[in-house]
Amino acid sequence: MRPALEVADIFRRHGPAYRRTHDGHLGRGERRVMAAIELCRTAALGGHVETCEDCALSRVAYNSCRNRHCPKCQAAARDRWLAERQADLLPVPYFHVVFTVPAEIAAIAYQNKRQLYTILFEAAAETLKTIAADRRHLGGELGFLAILHTWGQTLTHHPHLHCLVPGGVLAADGRRWVACRRRRFFLPVRVLSRLFRRLFLERLQAAQTAGGLRFFGALAPLGDGNALARALRPLRKKRWVVYAKPPFGSPERVLAYLGRYTHRVAIANSRLVSADDTGVTFRWRDYRHGNAPRSMTLAPHEFIRRFLLHCLPDGFHRIRHYGFLANGIRRARLAVIRRLLADAPPQRRSAEGCQPRFDPTVCPCCGGILRITVTLPRARPWPDTS
Repeated sequence: MRPALEVADIFRRHGPAYRRTHDGHLGRGERRVMAAIELCRTAALGGHVETCEDCALSRVAYNSCRNRHCPKCQAAARDRWLAERQADLLPVPYFHVVFTVPAEIAAIAYQNKRQLYTILFEAAAETLKTIAADRRHLGGELGFLAILHTWGQTLTHHPHLHCLVPGGVLAADGRRWVACRRRRFFLPVRVLSRLFRRLFLERLQAAQTAGGLRFFGALAPLGDGNALARALRPLRKKRWVVYAKPPFGSPERVLAYLGRYTHRVAIANSRLVSADDTGVTFRWRDYRHGNAPRSMTLAPHEFIRRFLLHCLPDGFHRIRHYGFLANGIRRARLAVIRRLLADAPPQRRSAEGCQPRFDPTVCPCCGGILRITVTLPRARPWPDTS
């Protein structure tokens, strides 16, 4: 069922005025995202007519934009991705580890998205692999996947990584599975935090030395000489937050939980409450006060600005695999680990909570089969967003 209010409705209503107001500051990528969301599942993108073979019921299904920032286009992509990942599940506890960066780093990241998000992935991955390989902790090869999120509950810019980590490592000799010794926590978070902080700041400084960063506006002075090094000095003593949750109950619950993170966008349509010419109201959770439900109202242009903060650079991968789950070695490593665990590969069954909401080929009236009888072309070409 279509929500009463969608992000697309807000973009269609206020998008043209927003483009005119911010014409000199709106990038090509943001324009493309806005156009895709506005046209998603409308006659502008074409579609088809489906007719039931039993009761002759007909319905029009318009094409999706398939943009990864669109709130309406992620469910099918998520289901396909989760079905593929199900074969990777191991019968071991899984931990959820979150790496965050301070607000000062988030400001730099907004002006250097590709560089800073890449550094975030690299620093977090090296942190987990280094500590896991240390014999004082686990002493072997770790495998995990990392998912980039760039938003907080109120749509502010808050880059952080969600990492899903099996609770154990493959020993260096490949002959043993070393299970995590901690029942409730994966690795010591203070050790993770300190190493992550050092690795991140080292890479950030190296990127600046190589001329790979740019600064403008209030951050423009950071581009001069050693200004960035001086600005980063207080952050070397500040505590960086690394959070680890207790393990999940079963591999199926892991996959269902993971589905809430993999293909999420900045805000779901279900969180929108109302919108008019003066403001957009949406629900959010206040994590600092017991996850209390609250509502917030933003001016339409401010809502659009915050949504567009989270547009990723073209071709940037927000889901990455590391260690024994890396794409080139995953199949062979998992076969070895399953043999060590004396466990057969899991069956490819649907995970709890990850089923599509409806079967588009089934007639909602009589349950018969719907067949495409008419193909609808695009009503007009994709708009020029350059």
